[in-house]
Amino acid sequence: MNNQSSQALVTSPTASNIRPLTDLQSNEAARIHKLRGGLGFRRRLAALGFTPGTEITMLQNRGHGPVIVTIRDTRVALGRGEAYKIVVKSK
Repeated sequence: MNNQSSQALVTSPTASNIRPLTDLQSNEAARIHKLRGGLGFRRRLAALGFTPGTEITMLQNRGHGPVIVTIRDTRVALGRGEAYKIVVKSK
């Protein structure tokens, strides 16, 4: 993803509550807005339950290394690069 579209995602006044999953703090909940990435990536995440509209809660986000989330009553560990491609909307 280029730097320009990353800034638009974060700084757009109309999308202030739309951000990458990696921006959530521990115990913060949001809903999945969309998945960015290739078809294989989107299919794999959909198979794990990562679909638009689904509630997701950040369990662990230390700012480096993997993140751990709860989705559909299941804990899932994601690499930071994968988590960045998941766009969430705050409740």
